[in-house]
Amino acid sequence: MSRERIGIAGLGRMGGAMATRLAGEGFSVTGWTRSGLSPERAEGLGIAAASDLSSLSAASDIVILALLDDAAVHAVLDELAGASTAGKLIVDTSTVNPQTLPAHEAAMEAKGAALLDAPISGGPEMLLAGTVGLYIGGAERDFRRFLPVAETLSNRIHHVGSLGDGASAKLVNNMMLMGLWQVMKEAIELGGKAGLARDKMMEILAGSPAASPAMKSRLPVILGETDAVGFPVSGVLKDMGVVLDLADRLGVVTPAIEAARASFRQAAAMGYAEADLGTVVRLALEGNG
Repeated sequence: MSRERIGIAGLGRMGGAMATRLAGEGFSVTGWTRSGLSPERAEGLGIAAASDLSSLSAASDIVILALLDDAAVHAVLDELAGASTAGKLIVDTSTVNPQTLPAHEAAMEAKGAALLDAPISGGPEMLLAGTVGLYIGGAERDFRRFLPVAETLSNRIHHVGSLGDGASAKLVNNMMLMGLWQVMKEAIELGGKAGLARDKMMEILAGSPAASPAMKSRLPVILGETDAVGFPVSGVLKDMGVVLDLADRLGVVTPAIEAARASFRQAAAMGYAEADLGTVVRLALEGNG
């Protein structure tokens, strides 16, 4: 059985890594970006270039969105609704409000297209390795259709429910990670005030039961050994906004996330908006050096 052709709308850090991974695993991949995709960039990614979304849709069986925010997703879906999308499966991997994709479901069904939300947990390096998490919401038949692609990108695939439920699951996962960085920052600040040496604190924390894979992966950033950016502070703040908007709509109180947002906002105000999110903890560690 031949593989379906893949189109990717949005070739930033995540979309570019996804394109590279899929093309490298033998998929036929076409890409599009709002600012235009040069032949040189397309060649570097190992993919074909589409001049517009209509061309991307025509060249693809499955169209994957890897976009910045809700506004970008709404704009691209509105434009795709005006293209020939009969028989297409459109999969959004962006971190957006759970209501965003369902708002387009009727229009896409009228055009003969299907929608899935499949936000990604993990960074570009994990995409390249095929080890990100995928939280997928949508009909079972559409999930099964996407599964060969999902299995190329992920070793942690969760079909969590109907359209929009994937986005909800991703936001719940994000909340846990946001809380992790805030608690680690506070623990370092407390330990420093109590007179513990920074190296000893890091030795204890890195070897404790609380040392999650996410924490361990950020240790080079926290220790100042690298300036590599897996996910920037600005991206965390954007995602926090989506989490807090949903919590407000559902009447859920989130004091831990509010505290975390204050810490990330402080880091951004200090000039670290595009630095890796682990910088929030590194600043606390340096303050107790």
